[in-house]
Parts: sequence; structure tokens; C-alpha cells
Amino acid sequence: MAAPRHGVSPIAVLGGQLGREWRAGPVHRLLLAAGPRPGGLAVRPRDMRPADAPAGERLMRGSFRFAGESLDAAPGGDPWDRPSPSRRFAAWLHGFSWAPDLLALGEPGARELLRLWLEWRRLFGGFNEFAWSGEALERRIFHLACAAASLLPLASEAESAAFLESLARQARRLVGDPGEPGRAAERLAAAGLVGASLVGAAGERLMRRALPGLERALAAAVLPDGVHASRSPERGLELLFDLVALDDALSLRGLPAPTEVSRGIDRLGAALRFFVLADGRLPSFHGGGPGRPARIAAALALESGRGAAANAAPYGDYQALRGKQIQVIADAGAPPPDVFAARGCAQAAALEVVCQGARLILASCAAAAAPGASSQDPATGSCLALGGAQVVGGWPREVKLQRHESGEGVWLEIAHDGWRGAYGLDHVRRLFLDLAADELRGEDRLSPALRPRGPSQAVCTVAFQLAPGVAAQVSADGKSALLKPAGVPAWRLRSDAARIRMEPGTVFEAGEPRAAHRVILSRPIQCADGGRVRWRLAREAH
Repeated sequence: MAAPRHGVSPIAVLGGQLGREWRAGPVHRLLLAAGPRPGGLAVRPRDMRPADAPAGERLMRGSFRFAGESLDAAPGGDPWDRPSPSRRFAAWLHGFSWAPDLLALGEPGARELLRLWLEWRRLFGGFNEFAWSGEALERRIFHLACAAASLLPLASEAESAAFLESLARQARRLVGDPGEPGRAAERLAAAGLVGASLVGAAGERLMRRALPGLERALAAAVLPDGVHASRSPERGLELLFDLVALDDALSLRGLPAPTEVSRGIDRLGAALRFFVLADGRLPSFHGGGPGRPARIAAALALESGRGAAANAAPYGDYQALRGKQIQVIADAGAPPPDVFAARGCAQAAALEVVCQGARLILASCAAAAAPGASSQDPATGSCLALGGAQVVGGWPREVKLQRHESGEGVWLEIAHDGWRGAYGLDHVRRLFLDLAADELRGEDRLSPALRPRGPSQAVCTVAFQLAPGVAAQVSADGKSALLKPAGVPAWRLRSDAARIRMEPGTVFEAGEPRAAHRVILSRPIQCADGGRVRWRLAREAH
């Protein structure tokens, strides 16, 4: 895989360190505490994400689970006074993203949430560099603002005042927290939501600070076709929920939403309709997961757009091929810009394929919540084996796209230069969706673009990551593989490759590892001449 594209200058490192020291220092903390005190709760913000009541029941028993990791505090225990399994788990725990699941249990869950917040405040309410920065801070103030109306009636007068004062102080900290640059829209939406929920000068000042910056951040984060600038469909879904909550809170106060908030909701909703596949989930591109069908259905219910989904997202660089029983989403772009690339992948021409409503081929085997996930995790696509080492992807700088449609079907060609610098080769993936036969045909070609580098011979390899639960069997002649998703008829992948083989693999869904097969098509090539592998995916004849 390619090395990171840009280094960080020593000046930037020093500036970041000085900024962290200032924000952690006593003067900055005094300034946060010196802001106006909230006069009460103005409105009840509503998070439209569906809660998970069974998860709430586990929380009542002191069991915290996230992305395949767990922390058991026992009923009535304190999860804050013990080490978390990992940093990502700690960010989730301190982010209170589990709060809606407790609130789904009614008053008992609300009382437990209040108890857990009081325990958190005892240890971390003053300040903590980790808990008071980044995503942990962002998600915590969002979820506590949405929970406030359920918690305050159960709290004492002193506890209620402390809760609102802490919420305002954390929101002021968030507005000034540089955090991850690509999450500016999410941070400012959360701070704006807190401002909209508080009575008096505390809320007014937060809105004045957060909302203008949010407009600028949304202009960068949401592309004209609604794709999130990170190119992650799941990131777009989550930002949509945040903006809808903010828009609703402003409406309850009789305040107009900023123009970019309304525009962002409309655009993100249109992109959601483009991405949702027949199984009710999202494609797993650029660190995002497929999401839970209930969560996506809740977002679709908020979406005001009507009509058929678009077949392309030209600004976000995605293409859709839709047949009667087969759907394909293809990544037709380069990795996202640096500011949004923290979880991006070098996966130009990667595919996600759903057949008869069942996920068959995945775009990526990794997700943002997966252990060890990086900005360049391998993804479905073609790869080149040289000298016994397999090189998956490369960091493409230029991706070219051609699309043609007729009554017979849809042609798509995606070309990228991801391997040009290292191996002097370009990759072209050609796809044809035959609408009459309802089958997908593909060709992956490696062509010399520069003077060949490295070995004179190589193996052109096309790897398909199958979804969990898809049974696979290679034919006796090694020329095809039978793919059988649970609950639907089988599909057959045929190829002119010299060899088709299967290998075990692991897919991460919601951060949890699941066993899954990979189907590998391979053909020896001369690097000076290039080579190709052709394949076809069609329903198995009975």
C-alpha cells in the first residue's frame, strides 16, 4: 500500500502541542467556566436515531459493549474508575452514545443514566484532556442535550443546575476545540444543538458562535450531490441525523435554520436514497459500515425527496448499476481530500454487490471501528502480486470514468493510476450490466503506462470479498465459483482466469469480526505487456 501522501511539518506539530497545552491550562478552563450560566432548558432536542432497548437492558446490568469489546461494571457499578479495553472504546464510553438505549427503558433507564452522569462528573467533570476533546466531547454533549428533558425532573435542584452548567461549559470548549478537521460540521452541529436547547445568554452566545461556523463547515463537508466529503455513506447518514435534530430544536424555538443546514439535510437525504441497497443497508466504503436497517429506515422516513434514486453521485464519485435483481455501487473516485481522509481507503473501482436483496460482495473488509483500521485498508478490487508479495491498491491521483446506457444495459469504465508510480501500470475496470439477462460482466486490465519497474513477470489478481454468511464453492475445473447467500438462490462467478481459489477472511461489521470467504481470480502476466482477467456474475441455472 502506498505511503501517506503528506507529512506534517515540525511547525504544525509544535503549534498543535502549544494549542493543546493552552486548552488544558488553568486560564482556558477559567474562561470556559466564566461564561453565562444557563437559565434552564428551552426545548427538548430530539435525536431521531432509533434506540436499542435490549442494549439498554444490558447497560442496566452494568455491561457496556462496543465494536466487539466489552466492559463489565456490574449492576450499579462505576465504569469510569477502571481501564477501558481500548482508546476507541473509551471514546465511545465517554461519548455517551449509549444513552438513548437506556432512555428507551423509561424512568428506570433515565435514573441509571443520571447516576452514571453523576459518577462521570465526579471524576471528569472538572477537566480531562481525553474526555474533553475530540469525538468523545462532541458526541457526549449531543446525547446529553437530547437526554436533558428526561434527566432534569429526576435530579435535585443542585444537580440540575450542575448538569446545565456543565453542558454549556463543554459546548463552549467544543466550539474552540480544533479536533479532527474533517469533523468540524459534526462538532459545530452538536454545539449549536446545545445552544438551541438552553435558555438565556448561555444558549444565545453558543448559537452565535456555532451556527455561522457550521454553515462554512457544511459547505465543505456536504458535496452538491449530498455525498459526505469523507466519501463514507455512513458518515453522511450520521451527519443527517445531527442536522435534523438541530433543525428540529431551532424550529421548536421559532428560529429559522441556517440556509446551509436546510440545504445539507436535503442533499444528505438525496444521497441516502442513492446509497441504500435492496437489503436496507449502506455500502461499506471509506471506513463506513453498512449500518442497521432500522437506523437507515428511520433516516429515510425523515427524507422529503420522492421518486427513484439517482444512478450516479457525480461529485462524490459513485456510480450505481441497477438491474431487476442485481444492484452494484462502484467507487469511481480517488480517496477523499486530506482533511477528510482519516478513514479513507485507496479503493478506486471497488464494488458492493447485492443480488436478490442479499449482500453478496463487499466493497471493503475493514471499517472505522475495526481494530487496527487505517487510512489505507485493503478493499475489493484488482491487485498485483509481485515477487510473492501481494500489493493491494495504490494511492490513485487520477481516476477516469466513462458511462454509457442503452436499452441493452449499462457500461461503466473506471481507470486509475494507483500503481503507476510503483510499477508503471494502470488499472482499468470495465463493467457491463446486462438488463435482459440480469447479470454483471467485468474485465480488469493492467496496462503499461510507464517503463516497467521491478520484476518482468507478475500475477494479476482480482479479489472479491464475500459478505458474511455467503457460502462459496469452487468448481472442479477451477473456472467458476458457486456463491450462495442465505435465503436466496445461488449465483455463479465465472472467469477466464488461470485459477480461481478461495481463502478464509475476516469482515468487520460494527467493529466485530465475522468470518467470510474471499474469492481470488489470478492470471500470470508479462509486466511489459500487461494483462487482463474477465469474469461474469449470473444466477445459477436450475
